[in-house]
Amino acid sequence: MDAVVKVFCIHTEPNFSMPWQRKRQYSSSSSGFVISGRRVLTNAHSVEHYTQVKVKKRFGLCGEAAMLTVNNDVFWEGVSPVEFGELPALQDAVTVAGYPIGGDTISVTSRVVSRIEILSCIHGSTELLGLKIDAAINFGNSGGPAFNDKGHCVGITFQSLRQDEAENIGYVIPTPVIQHFIQDYEKNGAYTGFPILGIEWQKMENPDLRKAMGMKPEQKSVRIRRVDAAAPESGVLKSSDIVLGFDGVDIANDGTRFVFTTVSVPYLRSEYGDNYEYEAPMNLLDKLFHATPQSPDEQLVVVSQVLVSDINIRYEDIVNAQVFALNGKPVTNIRRLAEMVENCDDEFLKLDLEYEQTVVLRTKTAKATTPDILATHCIPSAMSADLKALRPWT
Repeated sequence: MDAVVKVFCIHTEPNFSMPWQRKRQYSSSSSGFVISGRRVLTNAHSVEHYTQVKVKKRFGLCGEAAMLTVNNDVFWEGVSPVEFGELPALQDAVTVAGYPIGGDTISVTSRVVSRIEILSCIHGSTELLGLKIDAAINFGNSGGPAFNDKGHCVGITFQSLRQDEAENIGYVIPTPVIQHFIQDYEKNGAYTGFPILGIEWQKMENPDLRKAMGMKPEQKSVRIRRVDAAAPESGVLKSSDIVLGFDGVDIANDGTRFVFTTVSVPYLRSEYGDNYEYEAPMNLLDKLFHATPQSPDEQLVVVSQVLVSDINIRYEDIVNAQVFALNGKPVTNIRRLAEMVENCDDEFLKLDLEYEQTVVLRTKTAKATTPDILATHCIPSAMSADLKALRPWT
């Protein structure tokens, strides 16, 4: 515990609206701990926009981690650096140490690991491996170490959920992330970051999508949505490629019905409230208010939501996504979409959505299950009155 330290910092945030100015300064305290090489690890947000830090000379930042040192030999006398341990397993006990606000003595809390998953780091706007523990991280505790039952450090505490979201939940940056950060700095003299695979992908749990892509029942995969043109992968991968494995490791595939509508001000106000101009997706606002229609009846058609149904899965996260085409034919308005669906005799209904998303449904099954879905969700009709003349499936 003698390696756990308290970090004092004076912050002066930049004013991004008026970049020639800075905002009023404020102070904070947090926790940190000594590692080998006369270095101190803490949270990045504990020392961001620093004007003065009592544990001085920042080395680098890594998402939610920062490395510091102290230019005073006295500070290092009698201090034993922590030793790192392996990534803990679920239900392993961890002990969180630090200096929460409200006292000058060290605080020690014992909890267990409740989840290991990819977490969104607030400070760095990145997604990294993280541990969830059944203990809230109090103000000031952030940046302190989490120890296993052998006294080895297994991570840095870095954030907790707000009390109105959940109670007694905190997060820890685990040792694999920390060691990557340290080794990166030692190798390059600066933090260069984590490698990023320059692709966006789509889950392949939906059986119709899997069959349409030519997959066998026993195969598991993900679909490439789009590839960053500047990434090295652009020379190898392309949209709609199917990835079965990565670095010798098989990939997992990791009931719905779609609601289509046109985008309008009342719709945006219903979805996002009176502040829809600030809350709604920028691409929808830009297309609604600034795009030039190519024909008098052109409409911005979106998948508003996905209703639960047993016939398809893993499309439920699609919300307010623009529909570009159905089976390769452009969707110019909602009537055109309804006509194409009604008259489709292909095996599959394939929808091309924004951001290279693809939705595939088996045509006969989708049409046959429509009445049950309407009844389940107490929907009186499959379409609005002005479209009923198209002889809907109901």
